[in-house]
Amino acid sequence: MYTASEWKDYEIIDAGGGDKLERWGSVTLLRPDPQAVWPMAGAPDVDARYIRSNTGGGHWEYRRTLPEAWNVRYRDLRFIVRPTGFKHTGLFPEQAVNWDYMRSGCAAFKKAHPDKPFRVLNLFAYTGGATCALAAEGAEVVHVDAAKSIVQWAKQNLSECGLESRPVRFIVDDCMKFVLREARRGHFYEGILMDPPSYGRGPDGEMWRIETGLYPLVEAAVRLLSPDAAFFLINSYTTGLAPTVLTDVLKVALADRGGRVESQEVGLPITRGGLILPCGATGRWERLPD
Repeated sequence: MYTASEWKDYEIIDAGGGDKLERWGSVTLLRPDPQAVWPMAGAPDVDARYIRSNTGGGHWEYRRTLPEAWNVRYRDLRFIVRPTGFKHTGLFPEQAVNWDYMRSGCAAFKKAHPDKPFRVLNLFAYTGGATCALAAEGAEVVHVDAAKSIVQWAKQNLSECGLESRPVRFIVDDCMKFVLREARRGHFYEGILMDPPSYGRGPDGEMWRIETGLYPLVEAAVRLLSPDAAFFLINSYTTGLAPTVLTDVLKVALADRGGRVESQEVGLPITRGGLILPCGATGRWERLPD
């Protein structure tokens, strides 16, 4: 399992009963998590709790007044946390383990090719955690997401990190349409990552379902890898999509590239009890050193 265990400003204090008790900086939140099927010890004392509605969605119940948004840090990065009406906070902390992995790949590439740019395509890029991490390491990043408001949040995160002058392009578009256009333009990347949802819609109403859309997108995106590409990463939070599926997708799509493929669950440590909360799976293809 890839475990994001280096956080200082975030922790899962406890989990159980379908919820997780989290600390975001100095703020404690209780949010639903379907993976926490064991009981939680005692009633948690929290600043805010997300209550699911029987008709879908839900709302936050605040035990004390909280700011609309606040900041948390990870290493040299700084992010805006903001509870939303869909239980999310704008950040997936387990992805820090992938940020560190990709930063290492970027650093190794730049050491081996000091005169070449390290270009990364970030698809379904959300609020830009990976974009900020890669920009901090000196990568040139193209950040693509279909939601204009989410892309604006990513721009704010880049600014919070003090990286607004770095070479990052923010694109509001359907990911498949953008990938196909990049292929026609003859653009190539040294790293590609994607974090596709189970389902969603593009800016023009395009339907996305991971079961039918994942492999065609990966197959198209692989054509954008440069000969010196360092990594191709797929993250998935879709329940039931096992790590082996990601391994198989990458092995088939990158069969003529050589390299190494590995997929594992991604998890976050739980302070009480020493358990690990599973948070989906990640598949990684990486080019072997010459």
